[in-house]
Amino acid sequence: MSKVLIIGGGIVGLSSAYYLQKKGFQVTVLDKGDITDNCSFGNAGMIVPSHFVPLAAPGMISQGIRWMFNSKSPFYVRPSLNANLIGWGLKFMKHATEKHVAQSAEPLRDLSLLSKKLYEDLASEPDFNFELTNKGILAFYKTEKAGEEEAHLAEKAKTLGLDMGILNAAECKALQPDLNLDVLGAVHYRCDAHLYPTKLMNGLIAYLNNHGVTIIRGKEVDRIATEGDRITRVFTGATAWEADQYIIATGSWSPAVAKMADLKISLMPGKGYSFMEPEPQKRLTIPALLCEARVAITPMNGSLRYGGTMELDKINTRVNMQRVKGIVESVPKYFPDLNPALPNEKDIWYGFRPSSPDGLPYIGRSDKKKNLIIATGHGMMGLSLGPATGLLVSQIVAEQKTEMAINSFSVNRN
Repeated sequence: MSKVLIIGGGIVGLSSAYYLQKKGFQVTVLDKGDITDNCSFGNAGMIVPSHFVPLAAPGMISQGIRWMFNSKSPFYVRPSLNANLIGWGLKFMKHATEKHVAQSAEPLRDLSLLSKKLYEDLASEPDFNFELTNKGILAFYKTEKAGEEEAHLAEKAKTLGLDMGILNAAECKALQPDLNLDVLGAVHYRCDAHLYPTKLMNGLIAYLNNHGVTIIRGKEVDRIATEGDRITRVFTGATAWEADQYIIATGSWSPAVAKMADLKISLMPGKGYSFMEPEPQKRLTIPALLCEARVAITPMNGSLRYGGTMELDKINTRVNMQRVKGIVESVPKYFPDLNPALPNEKDIWYGFRPSSPDGLPYIGRSDKKKNLIIATGHGMMGLSLGPATGLLVSQIVAEQKTEMAINSFSVNRN
C-alpha cells in the first residue's frame, strides 16, 4: 500500500486525506497545532461559486492604497521592507488586469462548483452533519456605485451559468422579514450555500480516525531531506517520517515548509478576524455580505458569526482591535437592529488566509520534486474550495485524469 504524508491539517489537508484513503492509500497527516486553531474552524462557512473574480483585479491597487490610511478599513497592507511582500506586491500588480480576471473566471467557477457538489455528496452520507444550507448569500449595498458593481458581477455570473438575482430594498425585506434593513438593495447569490465549519471539521476528523488515517498533532516540520528530484524524509524534531508521496497543505505556512525542500511559493498571509454573538431571535436567516464594508455575517448554531478584514503582514499574534472595531461599527449601518458588542480580545478568533499574488490557488505536482504535491493559496476561499482541492490532489497522487483542468492552478507558474 502506497504511503502518503500530508503536512497540514486544515480543510485542504483533511479533504485530501479523505479522498486518498478512499483510493486505498495509507495516509498520515502532520499538523503543527491541535488542528482546531486553523482557518477552517473560524471562517464564515460560506461556499461561494459567486466568487469567480480573483483578488488580483483592476481597482484593487488604488482601493488598497486608500484603505491603507484607515485603521478600520477592510483591506490593509502593513508597510514593510519585507522582500517577500515586495516580490508578492509586484506580481500582484502584474496580474491586476481585466485580462487576468477574464482568464480566471471559468477555472474558479469550475473549482467552486465541483466543491459544492462534493459538499452535497458529503452531506448525504450518514457520517456527516455539518448543517449544509442552500439559501444562497445576500450581498447588500448602500450606495449606487456598489450597486452598479454588483449588477455588473451578476451579469457576468449569468454568462457563466451561475444563478444570481438583483433585488431592490422591498425584495430584500421579503427575504429577511424579521430584519430591519437600511440598504438600497442586494444581489442574491443563489448559487452559494453555507455550513457550520466546526461540525464539518470535527466530522472529517472523526471519519478519518475511524477509517485508518493517522492524524498527528503538535508536530511541526523543521527539516525536509531530499535526494535529487525526490523528497526522502520529513523531520519533526528527532522524528523522521517517510512516505512515497508528500503533500504540502499548510496554508500561510506553506512558503516556509516548501523552502526546506528548496522550493519557492509566492504567498502572503492575509489576517482575518471573526467573533460569534448569540442571536436567539434568528432575524438573519440567509448569510450576508456587506459590500462596501467587506464584512460577512453567517447564522450558525444559534449565533451569528461576524467576520472580515484582510491584513497582509507577516504571521503574528497581534489582535488589531481597530480592525475588529471596523467590523462591529459597520453592521448597524446596514441592519439597525443588529448591534454586536465589541468582543473581548480573548473572544476574537483570527486566522491567516494564504493569498497568492494572482488570486488563484496552487494545486499540482512540483516540477522540481517529483513526489511532492502542493495544495495551498486559496485565500479567503479555503473552506469553499477544500473538497474539490482534496479530490484533485488524490487524483494527482494516483496519477489519474483529474476531474477538471488544473493548468490555471499550476504550482510552477510565475
